[in-house]
Amino acid sequence: MTDRTTTHDSPPDLSSRDPDWWRQAVVYQVYPRSFADADGDGLGDIRGITQRLTHLAALGVDALWLSPFYPSELADGGYDVADHRDVDPRLGTLDDFDTMVAEAHRLGLKVIADIVPNHTSRQHRWFEEALRAGPGSPARDRYVFRDGRGQHGELPPTDWQSVFGGSAWRRVPDGQWYLHLFAPEQPDLNWQNEEVRADFRTTLRFWSDRGVDGFRVDVAHALVKDLDEPLRDLGDIGATGEDALLRVPPGSHPYYDRDEVHEVYRDWRKIFDAYTPPRTAVAEAWVPGDRRVLYARPDELGQAFNFEYLRAGWDAGELRQVITESLRTARAAGASATWVLSNHDVVRHTSRLMLPSGTDDNAWLLSDGRAPAVDAAAGLRRARAATLLMLALPGSAYVYQGEELGLPEVADLPTEVLQDPIWEQTGRVRKGRDGCRVPLPWTTGGPSYGFGAGAAWLPQPDDFAAYAVEAQDGVEGSTLELYRSALRLRRKLLQGESLTWAEDVPAGVLRFDRSDGWQCVTNLSDRPVALPAGEVLLCSAPLDDGRLGPDTTVWLGPGLSVG
Repeated sequence: MTDRTTTHDSPPDLSSRDPDWWRQAVVYQVYPRSFADADGDGLGDIRGITQRLTHLAALGVDALWLSPFYPSELADGGYDVADHRDVDPRLGTLDDFDTMVAEAHRLGLKVIADIVPNHTSRQHRWFEEALRAGPGSPARDRYVFRDGRGQHGELPPTDWQSVFGGSAWRRVPDGQWYLHLFAPEQPDLNWQNEEVRADFRTTLRFWSDRGVDGFRVDVAHALVKDLDEPLRDLGDIGATGEDALLRVPPGSHPYYDRDEVHEVYRDWRKIFDAYTPPRTAVAEAWVPGDRRVLYARPDELGQAFNFEYLRAGWDAGELRQVITESLRTARAAGASATWVLSNHDVVRHTSRLMLPSGTDDNAWLLSDGRAPAVDAAAGLRRARAATLLMLALPGSAYVYQGEELGLPEVADLPTEVLQDPIWEQTGRVRKGRDGCRVPLPWTTGGPSYGFGAGAAWLPQPDDFAAYAVEAQDGVEGSTLELYRSALRLRRKLLQGESLTWAEDVPAGVLRFDRSDGWQCVTNLSDRPVALPAGEVLLCSAPLDDGRLGPDTTVWLGPGLSVG
C-alpha cells in the first residue's frame, strides 16, 4: 500500500483546537463522485471538492465528511478499497488531497475521512497475493478463506448471506471459498490477524498526519467474526440486520456486533488521543441502542450514528420516543447524540417522509416513484420542518450533500444506468441506492447543471435546475437560505446538551425547551395550532395567520408573544 508522505510542510491547522468540537458539530457528508467535477470527465473529484468548499463555509457547517475517495473498481461506489492510503487516480492525487485539507482548515472546516476496515477490494494487493499463495498460506490468513462443504467442497462453508443478496461466500479456482458480507468484490478481512490490525494502525496515522481531524468507521460492528471451527450456521436466526441481533444473546452473533470488536476500538483510541486535538471518530453500527453505546464510549470511538431518527415515521409520539431514548443512550456512553435524516444509503428524506407508513422503499423505487406518487411541494415542506427539528436537538447533526437544496430522490433512473451492485446481485429485485447519489446541481444550465463540463456519471433530471445553488442563492425563503439561517442561529443558540419536553401541547405537536432559553415547536398534525409565547427566530414555512401550520417547525426565543 502507498506510504508516500507529504512533499511539503504540513499546513497550519487553522480550525478550532477545542477537543470537544464534535459534540455539537454540524457535519456535511460529501459523496465525492457526485459533489463536483473539476476535470470534466463526468466523475466528481478532489479538486472539485476544493473549489466548492466556500459553499460549505457559507452554509455554516463545522466539518465535511468524505465518503471513500480511495482507489477502487467501484463495485460498491468506492467502498471496495484497493489501497487505504492513496487517492483514486480518477479523483486526484495525494497532493490534491493535501490542498483540499489545507483549504478546508483555512476556511475553519474540519475534515473527516471514511475508513473501511471490514473488507478490501479484490484488487487490493493483499487479496491478489492470497489468490496466488493458495490454501493455508499466511497471505490467505489475512482474509477469511475456508474449504467448502459437500462431497467435493462444492457447497459454501456456511449459510451466511450477503447484505447485498445471495451467499456471503465466493469460490476461487483452487476450490476454497472466501467470505464477503457485501459484494463479491469486497472480501472480508480477518481481524484476528495481527498484521491486519497493525496495517490499520498505520492507515489511521497516515491520514491523521495529513491533517484529517476524524474518521467515520464503516460497518463498525462487523469486523470481528467467530472463526472457531466448525463455523456456525445461522439457521432460522436470520442473516442480516438488527433483527438477527435481537434473536441471539448480546455479543454472540457469529459476525455482527461481537464483544471482541471493542478491543480494536480501544486500541484505536490510543492513536486518536496521541494527536492535539485528539482525532474524533463516529461508528456506523447498525445495532440496538443499548449496544450502540459501547462503540461511543470515550475510550473507544467516542460517538456512534443514531439511525432511529432517520427511520422514524412522521409521528409526534414516535419521534419524541426516539429523541428521548437517543439522548439517554448518548449520556450513558458519555457521548453526544447524533442526528441524521439522509445519507448515501437511503432514500432522500424529502421524498421518504411523504411515503405512507409501512411503504416498502424498494417497491416504491421499483415503481419509479409512481406508486404511491409523492407530492414534491408537500415533501419539501415536511423535510424543512424535520430539518429544523433536527438542528434544534442537542448533539451532532449530519447533513447529506444536496439536502440543503431540498433535493428529492431520483426514483425513476432507467435500469440501464444503475451502478449500485445491489441491483444485479439481488437478481434485479432491489433497485439500490443510486437515486440518492445523483450528482448535485450547482447552476441552472449547462450539460450537468454546473457539476462539471460534461455529462454526469448518473443522469440528472430536468427539474434539478430549479433546485440548483444558483437558483436559490440569496432567494428569501429558499431551502438553501433556510439552512444558512438555521446554522447561523444554531451556532449562537446551542449551549448545553439537554432539553425539557413541554407536556401541555396539542395532539400531533412536539415542543421542547432548551436550557439556554429558547424552544422548538413542530406541528406534525393536519391543522394549524397556536404558538406559545416567544419571539419567532426562524420558521420552516410562513405562519398561517399567526399560527403554526401543518408540517412546520418554529424556533422561539423569549420575549414577544405570537399567535
